[in-house]
Amino acid sequence: MNKSLKSLIRKSILATIDAVLAVVMLWVSLMLKYDYLVEVEPMIRKPEIIGLIMLLSLAIFYFVGFYQHIWRYASINQYLVLLAGTLLQGVLVAAVLSWRQIAYAGSVFIIYWLLLFMSVTGFRIAYRMIMNNPYVDMRRGNHHNSRSTVHHNEHDTNGKISKDADVDASVDPIRVMIVGVGYAGSQIIRELQEHPNNRQVVVAIDDNPEKHHYKVRGITVVGGRDMIKSAVRHYSVDEIILAIPSASNHEQREILDICSQTGCELRQVPLMSDLIGGRVSVSDIKHVEITDLLGREQILLDNKEISGKLKGKTIMVTGGGGSIGSEICRQVATFEPGMLVVFDIYENNAYDLQQQLLSKYKDLNLKVLIGSVRDRSRLETVFSTCKPDIVFHAAAHKHVPLMEDSPSEAVKNNVIGTYNTALAAARNGAERFVLISTDKAVNPTNVMGSTKRLAEMVMQHMAVMFPRSTFAAVRFGNVLGSNGSVIPLFKRQIREEGVVTVTHPDITRYFMTIPEASRLVIQAGALAHGGEIFVLDMGEPVKIVDLARDLIKLSGLEPDVDIPIVFTGLRPGEKMYEELYLDREGMDQTKHDKIFVLKPVKDQLAINAEIDHLQAIIGWTHADFDRLLNRLKFQSDVSATAYLSEEADDE
Repeated sequence: MNKSLKSLIRKSILATIDAVLAVVMLWVSLMLKYDYLVEVEPMIRKPEIIGLIMLLSLAIFYFVGFYQHIWRYASINQYLVLLAGTLLQGVLVAAVLSWRQIAYAGSVFIIYWLLLFMSVTGFRIAYRMIMNNPYVDMRRGNHHNSRSTVHHNEHDTNGKISKDADVDASVDPIRVMIVGVGYAGSQIIRELQEHPNNRQVVVAIDDNPEKHHYKVRGITVVGGRDMIKSAVRHYSVDEIILAIPSASNHEQREILDICSQTGCELRQVPLMSDLIGGRVSVSDIKHVEITDLLGREQILLDNKEISGKLKGKTIMVTGGGGSIGSEICRQVATFEPGMLVVFDIYENNAYDLQQQLLSKYKDLNLKVLIGSVRDRSRLETVFSTCKPDIVFHAAAHKHVPLMEDSPSEAVKNNVIGTYNTALAAARNGAERFVLISTDKAVNPTNVMGSTKRLAEMVMQHMAVMFPRSTFAAVRFGNVLGSNGSVIPLFKRQIREEGVVTVTHPDITRYFMTIPEASRLVIQAGALAHGGEIFVLDMGEPVKIVDLARDLIKLSGLEPDVDIPIVFTGLRPGEKMYEELYLDREGMDQTKHDKIFVLKPVKDQLAINAEIDHLQAIIGWTHADFDRLLNRLKFQSDVSATAYLSEEADDE
């Protein structure tokens, strides 16, 4: 059925109930007042009198706005409308009956007004109690349909709106549009009306036609997403708040695309899974980030399976202070490990993470150790002392251009460091070892990619040499917001330089968020049997220039007008596009629908000999960079030969 027709039917049913109550409550009033009802009641049972009272109620109730509000989200002001409407009805019914020469005591009409008010209000309150529930609202799918200067204390450090903001009363209020008037949207409207913080909600948007032209706590729902731009202009909107926490990423992306074209500041309510108890508050609202524009559903964890693998175990994270490593630590901490060991060379990052974890997880058995994966002696001491059951190996050099100029450091950290750590883990009885790899390891054209491909080979070698331990690698694309990634660079350029640089207009990359990358690593650790390389279904690759434009728009600016985009050319070792796997690697589905596994390959490269060879080259007083680069290229060629040889064997 057409939703507009459904809305009309619903209004008609409500109006009919009100009209019937208008007649019935008059009869009840007479019953309460007179003992000889037989004599007085027949006077108002005439069809013309009943029809007149019903028509009068319909006209009055419609005129005062009974049917313009979404009562499940009504405020006290809307209930005052009922008070005024029923009072007016009582007065006019008394006047009409007097005009028809039907006389009753004045107390009858006082009782009538009170009963009518209580009945129409009680009906709406009952409806609200049944329907105004976040879980009912989610089952019905209502969430799916759904630049002024402010004082510097208005937001907390995460860009969220503070209830106790210190607001300068002399500043014009920020005019706010709410997108989505389900449970979350109505809560936000209510809180902003009670605690304005220099904000004034002026208009609402919802994709559900049944809500169009209704009012939520006095705020008109003017239409669906197609009305966003015109409503922004008509109502002089400064800020848009997306209150659709259970909508899909794809749907949120579509709406954000429209909102980003308005020039308004954008904020949104977090996902329903991130809200405590399903409740939403103004303090939950955050700035829209570029990660919210990923355009696909984020990967989630199979908590039941993972809990069985991590709970009570000793978990070690190398490079634990980095972007991915620290997020792995935060997520692991939720699974109640027996001990969490953070191993990192940078003490500042490690210290900050230590304070965060101890503050949030009071009972966490946490050990933070400083050291390098290059140092075999230090690794042996740590592993023999802590005896980790599971190791997540995130320590690595990752910057492509920097590693082109320092290839020996890439080899030391990414290859020899991985070998050292995996060997120490195997010798000390670790159950599982998971390497964080990269899509740049596929057909590598740069030093970083080559060293990471070698690190994957180390995993497959260790899986054969130490079958009692499970070794696996996880391969994914660029991580949005990680240290040194493109998003922090763009933000700094927008803020400080007024220009954004992109290497090429057609360059593309696969992207994922830091939490997604960390979840994938943890999930792969639970799925691994030995020697596998796991990859994530990351959707379609994204143009870097599109990310730049989105970020400029989220900053309230216009790409190529306020902030020019300059193309600088590909950097050394950089590819136009990345691959997550080779066709001949044989990708299979795992039981997690977003994670795939690549079959182990019979690699012809002797890892032990190769490690020794690379160690000899970089161990010289004056390392021969050309020889090292040639060796890295050689191992990549050998890897390709291994694939071809395996195909020949299969034939």
